[in-house]
Amino acid sequence: MSDPPPANPFLGRKLRYGMVGGGPGAFIGAVHRMAAALDGEWELVAGAFSASPERSREQGRLLGLDPARVYDGFAEMAGAEAALEPGRRIEAVSVALPNHLHCEVAKTFLNAGFHVVCDKPMATSLAEAEDLAGHIERSGLVFALTHNYTGYPMAKEARHLVRSGRLGTVRKVVAEYQQGWLATPLERTGHKQAAWRLDPSLAGPSSAVGDIGSHLHNLARYVAGLEIDAVFADLASLVPGRALEDDAGILLRFAGGARGVFVVSQVAAGEENGLRLRIYGDAGGLDWRQERPNELRLMPRDAPRQTLRRGNAYLSEPARRAARLPAGHPEGFLEAFANVYRNAGRTIGAAIAGAQADPLDRDFPDHLDGVAGMRFVETVLQSAKEERWVAVEPSSPSPPAAATARPAGTARRPQSQAVRPPR
Repeated sequence: MSDPPPANPFLGRKLRYGMVGGGPGAFIGAVHRMAAALDGEWELVAGAFSASPERSREQGRLLGLDPARVYDGFAEMAGAEAALEPGRRIEAVSVALPNHLHCEVAKTFLNAGFHVVCDKPMATSLAEAEDLAGHIERSGLVFALTHNYTGYPMAKEARHLVRSGRLGTVRKVVAEYQQGWLATPLERTGHKQAAWRLDPSLAGPSSAVGDIGSHLHNLARYVAGLEIDAVFADLASLVPGRALEDDAGILLRFAGGARGVFVVSQVAAGEENGLRLRIYGDAGGLDWRQERPNELRLMPRDAPRQTLRRGNAYLSEPARRAARLPAGHPEGFLEAFANVYRNAGRTIGAAIAGAQADPLDRDFPDHLDGVAGMRFVETVLQSAKEERWVAVEPSSPSPPAAATARPAGTARRPQSQAVRPPR
C-alpha cells in the first residue's frame, strides 16, 4: 500500500495559498514556491504575480493555475478570494515583492482575513513596520517573515548550544555577510534585481544593511539570544554614483555587556554568499558558515575542537527535526527556506483547526523580529549619519497568546493574539 499524499497535519489536506509577486524571471518568488512545495503541505491556487496583467497571466499559465484565479492586482485578488466559499478561497498569501510594497500588500490581505508569509524586510521604515505589527496583533492572524537562515539545522544547533550553556556567558558576536555581485555598476546594465535594490524608492533608505545586514541581525539575535543596546556604524557607497550604501562596518554593544561586530558588503569581489556567524563565550566558541551549512564548529576553551554535522543523532531535537535527509546528504538554502514555510504552515493549520501548535512549529521569524530588524536598520543609518554611538530602543513586549484564525471577510477580534516563536 502506498503512503498517503502529504498534507497539513492539522487540516488533513494541503493549505491553500496565493502569491503576490514572483512573476516570470523573479528569483525570490520561485524560491518561495519551491520552499512551500517541498514538504507537500501547501498548495498554490491563486496569484497576482506582476504589475503587468499580461505577465501575471503568463505566470499563472506556467504554474497551471485556473485563469479565473490569476488576478491583475493584489487588491482585486484579496477581495475576490475573500468572496469565495470557505472551501475554495486561499487561507494564506505569500508576499514576494520589492520592499516598498510589503507593508501595503500584507495589510490588505490581513484586513481580508488571510494569514501572511512575507519576504523580508517587513517594511521600509520602522514606522511602517510598527503600523503593520499593529494590524497583525489586532487581527490575530499568523504572520511569518522569511529570514530563512534561522531555518538551517546547524543554526538551530548553534542556538541550542548557546541556550544550554555550552559556551558559558556570551562575550563576543562576530558576523559577516560578504557578497561580490554588486562590485560593478550592474544596476546600470538593465539588471532588474540590482536596479530595484539600489533604488531608495523601491528598496527603502538602505541597500546592503537592509538587504543582507538584516539577515545578520536576525540570525545573531536568534542564535545568541541577545538584544543589541547600541551601534556605531560606518556606511559607504564604494561604487561611485550609488544613492544607497553597498558596504558597512558596524560595532555592537549587547545587553549584558557582550560586544560584537558586523561586516556587510555587496562589493567584496570574488565572494559569493559569504554569511558567517561566530559566537564566543567564557567557556568556548562556535563557528557556522552558510556556504558549508551542514557543519558547525564547536570550540571548547579547554578541549579539542569538534565539527558537528547535520543529520546525526547526537544533535538537539530542533536540529534533528529541521533535517530531512540522513547524515552525509547535503541540505541547504531551499530546505532552510522550506522549514520556515513548514513551521508557519503548521501554525496556520492549527489556528484554522482551533488546535494548539507544537512549540517547535512556532519556531519561525514573525512580526516582532521584523520590527526589531527595522529598528536596527534605522539605528545603523542614524549612527552612520551622525558618526557616533546610537542606542537601539528596546523592543516592546507582545502578548504571549497563540493566534486563532478568523474567517476571511469577518470582523477582527478586539484582543491582540500574537504568534511568537520561543526565544
